Amino acid sequence: MLCILTTNVIARAGEDVRDKEILGWIETALVTSERIKVKAKLDTGAKTTSLHAINIKRFKRDGRRMVRFTIEDPETGELLEMERPLVRSVRIKESIGDEHSRRPVVELWLCVGSIGREVEVNLVDRSRFIYPLLIGRSAMAGLIVVDSEETFTLPPDCPSEDKAS
Repeated sequence: MLCILTTNVIARAGEDVRDKEILGWIETALVTSERIKVKAKLDTGAKTTSLHAINIKRFKRDGRRMVRFTIEDPETGELLEMERPLVRSVRIKESIGDEHSRRPVVELWLCVGSIGREVEVNLVDRSRFIYPLLIGRSAMAGLIVVDSEETFTLPPDCPSEDKAS
């Protein structure tokens, strides 16, 4: 009886994995409709997705809460100022010590491998980190399996933001 149960669980797990894209723990991702290429760390230990941004300012436009921020295109060095509606703010525990910070969360289109979709992204200065984009498990759930032995397995290849599902 135990053998049948174990076989059933393994078979179901195998089916689930086949429906998901297997990517390495480091990949190249595209960010926004401008399709800016950045190195991304796929981190199953992080719940949320974080993007390196500077000049982060909250403001209101026509009564709507907004965020203005700047991201850098690593290939060209060009600074791109963006504005997005504020989805919410999130309280994040810093990696060192017991400090917490409040970060604005916006929706941005991301593409990694063949998966392109709108993702909630918190904005923070990640200049002290190697990877400007950290993709957390909430963005990967049901879509991606991370192979911790692999890096740069697939180039980003998604339809444009307007055509993404």
